[in-house]
Amino acid sequence: MNPVQKIVGFLRSQKENILNDLEEFAKIESPSNDPIHLFNAYHFLIREFKEVGYYTNWVPGKKSGGYLYARPKHRTKNECIQLLIGHTDTVWPLGTLKKMPVIIKENKITGPGVYDMKAGIIQLIYAIKALNNFNLKTTVLPVVIINSDEETGSKESTQIIKRLAKIASRAFILEPSLGYDGKLKTRRVGVGKYTISLKGKAAHAGLDPGKGASAIVELSHVIQKLFLLNEPKNGISVNVGMIDGGVRPNVVAPESSAIVDVRVPTNKDAMRIEEQILTMETENPGVELAIKGGIGRPPIEGTPANRILWQVAKNIGHELNIELTETSAGGGSDGNTTSQYTATLDGLGAIGDGAHADHEFAFQSKLIERSALLSLLLLEAPIDYSIN
Repeated sequence: MNPVQKIVGFLRSQKENILNDLEEFAKIESPSNDPIHLFNAYHFLIREFKEVGYYTNWVPGKKSGGYLYARPKHRTKNECIQLLIGHTDTVWPLGTLKKMPVIIKENKITGPGVYDMKAGIIQLIYAIKALNNFNLKTTVLPVVIINSDEETGSKESTQIIKRLAKIASRAFILEPSLGYDGKLKTRRVGVGKYTISLKGKAAHAGLDPGKGASAIVELSHVIQKLFLLNEPKNGISVNVGMIDGGVRPNVVAPESSAIVDVRVPTNKDAMRIEEQILTMETENPGVELAIKGGIGRPPIEGTPANRILWQVAKNIGHELNIELTETSAGGGSDGNTTSQYTATLDGLGAIGDGAHADHEFAFQSKLIERSALLSLLLLEAPIDYSIN
């Protein structure tokens, strides 16, 4: 029996355990901004990783629940590593389970965070269990980072992700796949956030409006300039999602502000759009303009290294009798960070639907399929990701 048959057979025998563990994990509510409940999720994960023979280290955060670092207990000094990244935080507030319970029925498991992305972490644990069961050794050391602030931009965990990505041979991101056919995410847009602040001069709107300088009027000009930066055909989105300003209806507004979301497909686009935003000027010299922010998550592009890793996964899919497909995703992930430094493959988590939505679910049968894919990816020998 070859490794593929062994791994698939083992994982099929573990289906009930996989579902039970996912149910237990999903019932641990873990909103991004709740460190106490996030620690409960980490307590579960520390137990699971210790059971598969991994050394674990939970690093607390200042404003988040921190992150969990895990790797095999036994390693060789300066051994080449492969990075696996997931997140335990969800967008769901405490109490969501009352209206959206975890249910295992027919071919689905539903519940908050099941699809995005607790199923991906359970798949990873069972991928490791499959390798352990047959004493199959990886030649590239698996290093795992499970953070708790991904849904809020990975502000605290990006530093450790960057540091490890710089020395990693490749990175696997356990975000959910896209669509019922489970497309892997080989491209992602870059995501930026900008805060526009305008300071004008107050005056009575009825008695002496000419002595004022309206920050709200100026904001309207800024919004129009931002709108003109949109290029839908090229995948560039500049959206003014929030505005604020003024003090009273009868006062010329002395201040206003806006928060802008930017999505770009390439680093070249990111640099161009960012320059255009940061160099904007006011129409009224009596109003001061300040702009803060930037592209927090650069795009995942089709780099040579990423294309090679995708082809490796596609070939393994053939061994599993799976026709893997790829796509580009409109949202960001920690893969946007790793892709700047190493070969990255995203969307290796659950197949299902409903991320951040009331109908969130993962397909039961696909948990085994994706766990097997990850096992075989972990077994791959070091790869030369350069193209001569």
